[in-house]
Order: sequence, then C-alpha cells, then structure tokens
Amino acid sequence: MKAILVNEDKSLRWDDVPMPLCGAEDCLVKIEAAALNRADLMQREGDYPPPPGCPEWMGLEIAGTIIEVGAKAQTLSHWKVGDRVCALLGGGGYAEYVNVKYDMLMPIPKNCSMVEAAAIPEAFATAYLNLFMEGGIKEGNTLLMNAGASGLASVIIPMAKAFGIRVITTVLSDEIAAKIGHLGADVVVNTSKEDISLVLKKELENGHGVDVAIDCLGGEIMGKCIHYLTHGARWIMIAALAGTHTEIDLKNIYVRNVRIIGSTLRSRTPAVKAQILAELVERVYPKIEAGLVKPTIYKVLPIQEAEAAQDILYKGQNVGKVVLTVG
Repeated sequence: MKAILVNEDKSLRWDDVPMPLCGAEDCLVKIEAAALNRADLMQREGDYPPPPGCPEWMGLEIAGTIIEVGAKAQTLSHWKVGDRVCALLGGGGYAEYVNVKYDMLMPIPKNCSMVEAAAIPEAFATAYLNLFMEGGIKEGNTLLMNAGASGLASVIIPMAKAFGIRVITTVLSDEIAAKIGHLGADVVVNTSKEDISLVLKKELENGHGVDVAIDCLGGEIMGKCIHYLTHGARWIMIAALAGTHTEIDLKNIYVRNVRIIGSTLRSRTPAVKAQILAELVERVYPKIEAGLVKPTIYKVLPIQEAEAAQDILYKGQNVGKVVLTVG
C-alpha cells in the first residue's frame, strides 16, 4: 500500500510502505478520507512522535470501510466487514489502509459523508474531553474558546451551543468573524480592534464571567485574561501557539479558586480514549444527527496533495477542517 512519508528536507511524498496485518483485537480499515490536525505539522517537524507501536506516518483521524475483523474483535465488539466507520488513531491515517483497535472505532453518523466523518474523531474527542471531562461545563455556563477560526473551534463552539452553553470566541478580523458566523458564538471579539481582556472584564462585571476557557494560544494575553473569570473557573491549556510564557497574578488564582489545567488528547491512555469515544456516540451523536453539530469542512484535497493541504494549516488560512481523500 501507499502512505505519506516525510523526506529529510521535511517535504512529503506518497510512497510504498508495508501493508498492515490485522491483529486479534483490530479491524483493518480501507481509508477513504483523512482529516488534518496541527499535531500532524508538529510530527512532520519532528516535535511530536507517534506513540509506540503506531506507524511512522501522520494522521490522527480517518473514515473508511472495515475490510477485516480480528478474531477477538469479533467477540468483543459488534463490528463486521463492510461497516462504514471513523476512527481515532495514534498515527497512520495518511495512507490507504490502517489497523485500528476495535474500541477506537465509531460508526459514521447517519447524516455525515465520509469526508465529514473523517473530521470527527480527533476534533470531537478533544472538544468533548476539554468541555465536559476536564472543564466540567454545564448548561448556562459561559465558555471562552480562543482562535474561533481554528478547526477545533469549529467543533467546540457548536458543540457547546448544542448543550446550552454561552460562547465567547476571538478572531483576527471582521472578515473571519463573518466566516464563522454559522458556528453560533454569542460574542465574537476581533482582537485587532478590541482587547479581549477588557471584554472579559466587562462580561464579568455584567454577570457573564467565563466559567471555562479552552486556550490554544497562551502567550502574554493569557495572563491578562485569566484575571477575569468566575469563581472556580477552569482555564484549559491545549497548546501555546502565541507563546509559552506569560505573567499571572497568583493571588487572583487562589482567591478566585481558578484552576489552570494542561490537557492533550494524545497523551491519554487507550482506555480513556475509548471511554471518550463511547461517550461521544452516546451523548454527542444525537446532536450531530439532529443537525445541531457538524464538522465545518474548509477544503478537500487528494492525499497526493498532502503537502499543499498542510500548507493551508501552516499559513492559518483555514476556517474549519482540511480533509484528504484517498483512492
């Protein structure tokens, strides 16, 4: 089979690799679509190695069709040959086939295409993990989701809204604000015109303080914003694209009982990931199938154009997910 490999100069190529062998607890999936994530860029740069036992090539979420089911997987799960599935991977999605442990698979929601389904596992699992398991967010709470044009925000914002949560998000221009209007955020802050920390201060004074923040930016502004949260709020750091250092008034943290939580999906145990996927199917799939939450697809390219697809993420051009098609 073929997969996308990284050359010494960090360019990408579509080349031959060994066909995976279906393990006893695995399902072998013929990949039809694979979604991109920023973690793929980090892996390409050599900063985010795949977990032990995973293929060396990139790809954390795919959709496709099961072509083989291992002996134990047949008794431990309901999966069968021909099932249309999407899957959360430790790596290996930029390829024609992939081996997936049975509990890392989910059915494709009734109203989703293969391309849309490929954009579900990593992004939706990350959203669910940080909103509900780490954030403990509840109906009526207020969420701050930074970087509203990101692929993750395109999932987190509508997911939060579907569960009755008020959402504040940030963008860099009025043009981008218009492009994410369909996500339904209650407050969209153009940070090229407004200081987000002052907006949050006013929100707190008006009784709409942030209960949970999901932050992929970090940097100097994080330390300024964290002063204007509700008592007992949770600030969840999932990346630091705007900088790894900030200055925080520690007294404000303990007086307000604010918790700063570091969170990545990839570092979770297989058992925790399986739990997240099971809860996604139980709690979030009804929202997807009701049309309340759906992946936002920015662009679809053939897998042979993986380098061009990743360039879109490198340049920050996408509003929503970029997906590769296979075959």
